[in-house]
Amino acid sequence: MNVRSLATTAVFALIACLLAATPAQAATFVTFTPQTISVPKQVRPVVHSVTPVGTVSLDMTATQTAYVVSKMRVNGATIRSLFDNEIVCQGPGGWSKNMVIGQNVYDTNSGSPNQDVTLYTRFLVHPGVEGRVTCTANVRGNSLSSTSDATYRLVSGYLTFADTSVTNATDGQPVQSSVSSGVRGLHTDSPKVWEPKLDYFTLPSTVQGLNVVGDVELQVCLRGITCDEYKSTQVKFTLFVNQWKADGTLCKTDDSIQVTHEVPYWVHHKYVPLNKADFAVSKAPGCVPRFNAYVKAEWLGGEAAGIQGTATGLTDSEGSATTHDSDMSHAYVLPY
Repeated sequence: MNVRSLATTAVFALIACLLAATPAQAATFVTFTPQTISVPKQVRPVVHSVTPVGTVSLDMTATQTAYVVSKMRVNGATIRSLFDNEIVCQGPGGWSKNMVIGQNVYDTNSGSPNQDVTLYTRFLVHPGVEGRVTCTANVRGNSLSSTSDATYRLVSGYLTFADTSVTNATDGQPVQSSVSSGVRGLHTDSPKVWEPKLDYFTLPSTVQGLNVVGDVELQVCLRGITCDEYKSTQVKFTLFVNQWKADGTLCKTDDSIQVTHEVPYWVHHKYVPLNKADFAVSKAPGCVPRFNAYVKAEWLGGEAAGIQGTATGLTDSEGSATTHDSDMSHAYVLPY
């Protein structure tokens, strides 16, 4: 064997050694395979089917924050059914964080626009220790018939780490917050709710602007309050973003992102995404990179409603004894 062949052999041997010694980075983007989702009939206590449709992973440092997003579109329901888009994330040292957004999808014979539903579930991932984070997207659901199972079609979607290097606040933590468990009522006695909200936070002076998101889960009709199932509720949502001066007075405010929804009872859960994508940081005299943000929900009339907080005791799989919690109404910031 000549010297050149020896060198080539050595190079291939080195490459093989490096490949064997270095774990491959798992996929950070996956497209969902279109498929039929089967969901069980409605019983008490509720039983959800849990269908995993995609997984992504990311090797993270102790200070790193990433942004995970799941998009799902479903239609073709045989019976009006609950459709949940859930992300379940696990990481080093037992760290976990989960979120679920849901809405009822109407059956194909309903003639309603709600027979075709697209939901986004998204949040910031920050385990705080070095290691691999793995996130799985699940379709959760059940038929809303007490006598019959149902199916609907997952038409398209994806799960991705949309940003693997999100700027943290000056305390080293991501800027995000979820509404705690329970439902924050919206009705005659409580016509306004300020949830979800981000309390005061300070960003590095190099930040030029904020992309602020408030994802709200609205529930129509509340337990303990009389509800007409053939009527609806009307709620106005406004996303407020504020910047402050060093002396504690207001520097700048924005409430340009507003939407009003009239939601029938049969939708029951309504996904309301709010996004101020371009809040520019003011450099005016006295202004500092200190902020807060919140969603203001105003009940305008109709049936009682509420803002849903963290869902507790969700089964890890259909009928499993093991459970977990998943955040619902949620707010976060992507600084730029």
